[in-house]
Amino acid sequence: MKVMIVVTHLLGTGHLSRALTLAKAFIQAGHEAVVVSGGVPAPQLDPGDAALLQLPALRSDGVNFAQLLTAAGNPVDDAMLYGRLDALLSSLDDQAPDVLITELFPFGRRVLRAEFIALLEAAKAQDKPPLILSSIRDILAPPSKPKKAAFADEMLERFYDSVLVHADPRITPLHLSWPVTEALASRLHYTGFVAPPVSDSPTDAGKSEVIVSAGGGDVGRDVFAAALEAAAGDPARPWRLLLGGADAAERCAALASQAPDNVILEPARPDFRAMLHNAAASVSLCGYNTALDVLQAGCPAVFVPFDAGNEVEQGIRARALAQQDGIATINSADLTPERLRQAVQKVMDAPDRSPMTTGLDGAAETVRITALLLEAQR
Repeated sequence: MKVMIVVTHLLGTGHLSRALTLAKAFIQAGHEAVVVSGGVPAPQLDPGDAALLQLPALRSDGVNFAQLLTAAGNPVDDAMLYGRLDALLSSLDDQAPDVLITELFPFGRRVLRAEFIALLEAAKAQDKPPLILSSIRDILAPPSKPKKAAFADEMLERFYDSVLVHADPRITPLHLSWPVTEALASRLHYTGFVAPPVSDSPTDAGKSEVIVSAGGGDVGRDVFAAALEAAAGDPARPWRLLLGGADAAERCAALASQAPDNVILEPARPDFRAMLHNAAASVSLCGYNTALDVLQAGCPAVFVPFDAGNEVEQGIRARALAQQDGIATINSADLTPERLRQAVQKVMDAPDRSPMTTGLDGAAETVRITALLLEAQR
């Protein structure tokens, strides 16, 4: 199969990370895969052997996903959007994929509907149209208005063959966050969770540390601020803060003047996942990829789910995971340095939790399901 995955991450890097994991799984299975990314480049993510094509990059204005900015922070103009669309359609022509996968759309990224619809129309107009799939995570942002769910249903009916849900329906069925109609239910294929393989590159980094992270984007400032003060109350233990975003190095330098001696400040690292296996505890948001990283590592964890801009996805996920030993959650409104320090101590004192080893082969299952769907279409 020749597979083309189209993704635009606007704030964090989770969508791009998952798309790259899927692409690498297709390649490992002997297929061809290219990821077309429209978000800001994330050099900490390794594309492996997958081809990564970069569109003119844009991002959201913080949690205002309706306001698009260039990577430099300037408002997006029509010329840039036309340039993106031209590059996207050229990629479709050049790649001539057997399978076209859109990450999140049409369940999200409605602000980019014009370019997605143009892509889908072009794909459908080809002499041999590709199998068209939507790829979504376990928890979506619930539609705030009925018309948003109706838009997704309309797009699915017009363009899509199936929807890949990267979750275990016994843990996080789609209906927890999205209205699943009978028509939608007939298109769903649950793959299990999509997690990269456990790192086989041993590292001593992070050993016995509290590792504080917020993904690869410019978020989590309140968490980092609380962690600095919490670390001051825990002077015998090292705390390592890993900051994301394009200006991570500058933010690390700015925070250094406030940091106690037991705090290490640095930009997000490619070996973050391996470090968690050594950590005394993890403090993080509760995005899809970070949650799976914590479950795979089996480390004690405190989640502070991202909820700015009325976001609820991470809160739903965090509450479900907090039923397990060694996992706690603190709502951002309740976050204080002392509560964070106490929560870290509580999860470290809890019974050990075994690393999660099953139900994480969603990438390989995605390849298998896609091959079957393509065979059925032919």
